[in-house]
Amino acid sequence: MLAEMQIELARFRSAPVASGPVLSGRVVACDGGLIEVAGLALPIGSLGAIENETGDDALAEVIGFRAGRSLMMLLGDTQLLRPQAKVRAVGRPGTVKVGNALLGRAVDGLGNPIDGGPPLDLSQKWPLSGKREGALERAPVQEKFDCGVRAINALATMGVGQRLGVIAGSGVGKSVLIDTVAGHAVADVTVVALIGERAREVSDFVARHMTGLQRGRMVVVAVPADHAPNLRLRAAQYATAIAEHFRSMGKRVLLVLDSLTRVAHAARELALVLGEPGAARGYPPSALAAVTKLVERAGNSAHSGGAITGLYTVLADGDDTSDPVVDTARAILDGHVVLSRELAQRGHYPAINVPASLSRVMDDLVDPATAEAARDIRALISAREENRDLVLMGAYRAGSDPLLDRAIGHGPAIDDFLKQSRGDAVSMFDSLTGLNALCSAMAGGEMANG
Repeated sequence: MLAEMQIELARFRSAPVASGPVLSGRVVACDGGLIEVAGLALPIGSLGAIENETGDDALAEVIGFRAGRSLMMLLGDTQLLRPQAKVRAVGRPGTVKVGNALLGRAVDGLGNPIDGGPPLDLSQKWPLSGKREGALERAPVQEKFDCGVRAINALATMGVGQRLGVIAGSGVGKSVLIDTVAGHAVADVTVVALIGERAREVSDFVARHMTGLQRGRMVVVAVPADHAPNLRLRAAQYATAIAEHFRSMGKRVLLVLDSLTRVAHAARELALVLGEPGAARGYPPSALAAVTKLVERAGNSAHSGGAITGLYTVLADGDDTSDPVVDTARAILDGHVVLSRELAQRGHYPAINVPASLSRVMDDLVDPATAEAARDIRALISAREENRDLVLMGAYRAGSDPLLDRAIGHGPAIDDFLKQSRGDAVSMFDSLTGLNALCSAMAGGEMANG
């Protein structure tokens, strides 16, 4: 206890003291979660503390302005607000605190610990919306990234600095897949953002991963689904800012964001509150633009030599892969992994739809023989799945289609290669070696039969 008090006193002594008057204003209107404040002109993204009847200040964020008044939204639960309540500016507009003290900790969208640990001593600042880099300042993807999942390593090989999406409907296995990647991927720092998920999933993830040596290289930013939309959006931006900070130090960062769709939902709620009309299936243009801006912040840095490898889950509402968020993410990402509900129902894990999944950088990362082997496996899986009903009904006659004959004959071996027990990891070397061994065995079997 005394040691913690000494740390707190040292932190207070080193904290800068702001000089000059404190900016303040008054609440003049509150309608549907939107708070109008007069006399407090702050940039969008700034924070303000609103006095309420309980004596505790309610934290709110500036999300717009109208007719000389700041439009704010609470970052926490509904408070007992009253007319003419005093509002004072808090913190530095547009910046967040980052630093090595975040490693091994779980925080919310404001940087407050949620793991029961001591307060964080963070002295470094970073723009919440990131530091924009020129297109030519982004280094190309040239090295393979080991994610620990054999099907991805071998058939949709990731690269360091790539942005990959995991697309699936609800309950198909997205969270389990990214749990495996977050726990076994090879990276200097892993930043995990759990946005809009169930509180139980957050506590389970922290209990599984924030232990042992792995804890020292991981940061968890979590805001469950029952929190305010601006806090959910802010958490995604904060997690990306943390990853950018470590990238600027030359580190290789894995950024896992679950899920990008919840971020779009939060941005949609904010846009609708501000009166922006819905466009594509109710999504205002700014909501989809928020997804693009967030994804574009990941990648390699030619200046520092660091990298952010992004893994983003995308929820396909109603298993509709033409959903606006899915389309937007697929267009901006460097590849995508599609999970199949049908495979999941068969007990096939991970339920990756290999023909529908691709990595746009794979051909630049693997040798031509491995790339050709991957294309051959993908073709066989596609032929078998397209004709599955025909074969099950007994309507297919062997010899009619040589490709389908090969797919049926080698189906069990391919399935064994693609399946992987939950929680297990398969290295990049073992994945590519297994792929080449599978193709060699298939070719040898065909020659023997011939």
